[in-house]
Amino acid sequence: MRELSLNVMDVAQNSITAGASLIEIQVEENRGKGELVISIIDNGKGMSEEQVQRVIDPFYTTRTTRKVGLGVPLFKMEAEMTGGDFSIQSVLGEGTTVRARFITSHVDMIPLGNIDDTMVLLISCNPDRDFRFVHRIDEQELELDTRQLREVLGEDVPLNTPDVVQWLRSYLQEQTELLQGGVPK
Repeated sequence: MRELSLNVMDVAQNSITAGASLIEIQVEENRGKGELVISIIDNGKGMSEEQVQRVIDPFYTTRTTRKVGLGVPLFKMEAEMTGGDFSIQSVLGEGTTVRARFITSHVDMIPLGNIDDTMVLLISCNPDRDFRFVHRIDEQELELDTRQLREVLGEDVPLNTPDVVQWLRSYLQEQTELLQGGVPK
């Protein structure tokens, strides 16, 4: 995967498969330290210590459609190639936290990619799940929580309604431009 946002999508899909009803995605950019930390936290079924060890093995997968599972091992490798680190913490019956720290100045650092589009896709394709997205750049922060969005919209308006999807896309684009120090279009 040549963009980290695709790794985020893959790990979030694992959370969905694990039965998570809430998936939190945190992207923290610390320009002063030259670090990017991505965390995906879910309340799914969790994993045993043995399963955690197996999930970082590229020749292990729970999927029946293929014999290898490269998403998590590649995410780990991409973090470690930059001099960063990777961890998975999981508790059976409670959920899992996947955390990858990247050194942004390293020659092997791949781009974050379009994390906003990744979030719109995750939300619109999984309207029965809740997502909390936090993107921090230094001291600035953008947050989107679908639980709050549901409160405003009411139960009769699904999150994959075209108008809602368009609003999500516009909101994230505008807030990201502000976060990066630009002026929204």
